[in-house]
Amino acid sequence: MESEARVREGEKLIRVLAFTLVISVMSATMFNIVLPEIGKQFELTLSQVSWVSSAFLLVYAIGTVTYGKLADTYKLKNLITFGLVFFAAGSLVGLAAPNYGTVLIGRVLQAVGAAVIPATAAIIPVRYFPPEKRGRALGIAMTGLAIGSALGPVVAALVVGVAHWRWLFAMPLFTLLALPYYRRYLREEERKAGAIDWLGGALLAGTVSLLLLAVTYGKWLPAVGAIAAFVLFVSRIRAAKEPFIRPALFSSKAYALGLAIAFVATAIGYSLVFLTPQLLAGVHRLEPGLVGFVMFPAAVATALLGRTGGKLADAKGNSVLFYAATAMLVVCFALMTSFTGAPPAFIALFLLFGNVGQSFLYIALSNAISRTLPKEHSGVGMGLLSMLNFIAGAVAAAVYGKIVDDGAGFRLNPAISRPEAYVYSNLYIVLALLLAFMAMLYYVIFGRTDRDDKKRIRRRGRS
Repeated sequence: MESEARVREGEKLIRVLAFTLVISVMSATMFNIVLPEIGKQFELTLSQVSWVSSAFLLVYAIGTVTYGKLADTYKLKNLITFGLVFFAAGSLVGLAAPNYGTVLIGRVLQAVGAAVIPATAAIIPVRYFPPEKRGRALGIAMTGLAIGSALGPVVAALVVGVAHWRWLFAMPLFTLLALPYYRRYLREEERKAGAIDWLGGALLAGTVSLLLLAVTYGKWLPAVGAIAAFVLFVSRIRAAKEPFIRPALFSSKAYALGLAIAFVATAIGYSLVFLTPQLLAGVHRLEPGLVGFVMFPAAVATALLGRTGGKLADAKGNSVLFYAATAMLVVCFALMTSFTGAPPAFIALFLLFGNVGQSFLYIALSNAISRTLPKEHSGVGMGLLSMLNFIAGAVAAAVYGKIVDDGAGFRLNPAISRPEAYVYSNLYIVLALLLAFMAMLYYVIFGRTDRDDKKRIRRRGRS
């Protein structure tokens, strides 16, 4: 009875969470559209104005694991309240910003609050749903992410078409509508004993910040600083009585290698977001507005099929979803490498396989990794996963950008005739091979869990 009541509460929470994720993702991506407008108003270079997005994502990544750690000690109900109020407060600061510095402060305050949302999205499916029902919950959360990704650029374009770009700061205020529902349905949990290792948290934040700066700007000094901060962080968590992250968490081979697979999978999937606009603009000479139209159908398909992926994991087993997702991504990359110069309508069709496959892959890996964690460490464990996803995206963007800038004087696929398309075609072949290797590694790590899944599903079918 207790578990059934928890699942009923979880069903309500996951829908509220999906709405909150839509707003959060939109807020993270909308400002990319208006960076030229902001730069023009404040007379800034592109590298200067890009901090509107970079600062948000930097704090967002660090905040995700921080809220995850706090959720292992403090009530999630109070953390989500603090986060959403802070998110709205940052929006008000941005709306009233008289200069660029205040705009940046508003974005940082937004990120401090908004970071609670991906942390909550990772925790609620683990705490409120048993493993056999968790896939569907993750699928609903993925639907929220996909809708936010699809709507962000469209809504931003509509807003700046009729009003000042500053009104984009108003969007997060809608998350306050969800706050009463979180307060109502999140359980009153006991505060757990133990102190927070703030020094360890600061060293982790410093490591991530310096790493992202090094990757984004290609500078060696932040890279050296990141290595030094990481060494100090490892020393701290080994010596502290109550470390920010317990080293024992990584003694689980399945968890540690699961994080590694998720990192690679996110980096591979980021190619769809990063390389496609470059391909359409550089090879097909499309304007930015038309690039958005080419990518929009795949985002809509991902939103529509997110719940289907979760249901498939629950009904057939996590491995079925994982291998189906991998197959769809391989099909996408195979088509992209062979028809890189095909009309944009074909690229839009190929992306359907890629985007849906990537969303299914996220559901499968989140589901698999969550099962390796003890409940008392689910917050920080899943928070680390979310943080690594952000880092993977930043690293992938830097690597892909460097490769595209350097170009390619040869082709791995003889079907490609346009020299400017060589680099994209070659990259898609390498990514497909990486996916195949990742699938083999997944089988080695999670094969036992997958067999247990199949036995459980067979028993459920007979009962």
